[in-house]
Amino acid sequence: MIQKITLVTLSIWLFSMTTIAQKTVNTAAILKDIKAGKSIAINNAIIEGDLDLTFMEEAFEKMPRKKKSSWFNWNSSNGSNEIKKMIDVKISFTNCIFKNDVLAYIPHEDSGYTFTASFEDEAIFKQCAFEGKAMFKYSRFERNTNFSGTNFEDDSTFKYAKFDRDINFAKFKNNVRFENAIFKDTAIFKYTNFNDGVSFRSTNFEEDLDIKYLKVSGDFDITNMKVAYDIDSKYTQINGKSFAKYLIQKN
Repeated sequence: MIQKITLVTLSIWLFSMTTIAQKTVNTAAILKDIKAGKSIAINNAIIEGDLDLTFMEEAFEKMPRKKKSSWFNWNSSNGSNEIKKMIDVKISFTNCIFKNDVLAYIPHEDSGYTFTASFEDEAIFKQCAFEGKAMFKYSRFERNTNFSGTNFEDDSTFKYAKFDRDINFAKFKNNVRFENAIFKDTAIFKYTNFNDGVSFRSTNFEEDLDIKYLKVSGDFDITNMKVAYDIDSKYTQINGKSFAKYLIQKN
């Protein structure tokens, strides 16, 4: 009995120490550093506030009717309503909790513009938790991208996203869409869990696709999905069935 009490006390103490050690960082400071050209490297932190990587509010102050700014890429000349922001510094978050939304895609109904953000350098969200939305529709990731060990607890989308290098994903509690996304290099979904379905409709994997140990519960849409080379589907489970059995029954 004494030993059990000691172990419980130790566990509570360790949990308390972990909680205390996790600092709080406001997104305003992060965005300020990005604008100043500083790389972001944050570990073991709680991130408070919406992380608007499109810098939408600032973009409104420099709309196309005014003098153009190199800070944003205006596409009004070719008829597009997309306002693009390129994040040109490395961003790295490890063991962080995002309490609010992380936005690299914002459709603004009042103005008719769509604000997006892409990533010129590495984008790392490793062993993190997205408690709010994670919106990366239309984003382009030009360098290595890492979402390994990360939980997506609310809505998320990577629809029309483009990944030029390696990419790792983890766990999605809600339905997620990769429709029309392009993966230029090997895509790794090893150990990824989709707890409420996933769509790879018209997704193009231009190299290998690693879905080893992947688990899907709910809809699994691979209509018109293309994989240029190998698919590693060992131990993959689609609603409790192997990947091969799922394909046979689907057809």
